[in-house]
Amino acid sequence: MTRFDPFREMDRLAEHLLGTARNAATMPMDLYRADDHYVMHVDLPGVDPGSIDVSVQNNTLTIRAERTGRSEENVQWLARERAVGTYVRQLTLGDGLSRDQIDATYADGVLTLTIAIAEEAKPRRIEVTRMDIGQAVDAPASQQEIQA
Repeated sequence: MTRFDPFREMDRLAEHLLGTARNAATMPMDLYRADDHYVMHVDLPGVDPGSIDVSVQNNTLTIRAERTGRSEENVQWLARERAVGTYVRQLTLGDGLSRDQIDATYADGVLTLTIAIAEEAKPRRIEVTRMDIGQAVDAPASQQEIQA
């Protein structure tokens, strides 16, 4: 059963006449940490891999991609809901990430970024040395006077 929605029809008419999309192009993503790196999956279906640009400037990671629409002549569109245009997403990288170790791959409409954790941000073990009871720590002169 089809329900008539006059607002939807107005939106479609406006899109058809003005060539605008109702919703801005989005890039849904998943992000998780695995061992000593972060992995980000960004959905970019139908995007030409040559149009994908990943860059880092200061602490900002920018992902830019473009999807072009099909321009069919002499057709009357009945539905045109797939967004076309330029997709842009910016993320702020924390100080604990290595900006020099970012890998990007694109397969099956998904852009995958792997971002390494910086060496200085990785947890490290600090060795504790044991002192024998016979060894004393020299206290500052002011503390020696107080004890006397």
